[in-house]
Amino acid sequence: MLLTRKQTCQLGILLSIHRQHSKIDQILIHQQIELLEVLTGFETNNKYEIKNSFGQRVYFAAEDTDCCTRNCCGPSRPFTLRIIDNMGQEVITLERPLRCSSCCCPCCLQEIEIQAPPGVPIGYVIQTWHPCLPKFTIQNEKREDVLKISGPCVVCSCCGDVDFEIKSLDEQCVVGKISKHWTGILREAFTDADNFGIQFPLDLDVKMKAVMIGACFLIDFMFFESTGSQEQKSGVW
Repeated sequence: MLLTRKQTCQLGILLSIHRQHSKIDQILIHQQIELLEVLTGFETNNKYEIKNSFGQRVYFAAEDTDCCTRNCCGPSRPFTLRIIDNMGQEVITLERPLRCSSCCCPCCLQEIEIQAPPGVPIGYVIQTWHPCLPKFTIQNEKREDVLKISGPCVVCSCCGDVDFEIKSLDEQCVVGKISKHWTGILREAFTDADNFGIQFPLDLDVKMKAVMIGACFLIDFMFFESTGSQEQKSGVW
């Protein structure tokens, strides 16, 4: 059976993702500082470098939203985030719909869809309602629960890292973590350019490793992104 050009392209992307993710247990995500944003407070599209544990760049991620959405909706904005490999090929797409930013509305909590290749969903990150803790459920492409993520009651990066633990479904076993790294007083005070680290089991399904990247970006926007002089709130409120 002959594959169409589109199917061949999709297969190539899947093989590329498998090669990149199958032998790693840690990913580093560094947000780039936008000079225009620092000087004017005018929100620009976020850009990130995604690196392996050796500091080698494996992907580049860029937000794709319009000016009105960024500056009116702030950190709660819906977005498309495109992840591109070193060959310039889009390999992963993240889609965040517009959702309520308060956990007082448990019927409309935050979520993000991860597609790899673009257009083919491989997993979801769904916010789980909790009165005081940031909690998320990791789902596969069939929307079956796979893992849980739990954060601290006070999500405040003050002179230290903030860890969101990746747990088994029963939340009895910690299998990894997503950490917001402390970047120094000047960078923390004057920019919203954040650094993250993701740790997971080496033998975790490569699709779930890609979904963890999506979870990291959702956490960044929910808890560590700011617009102009208005900082994002700590905790689930």
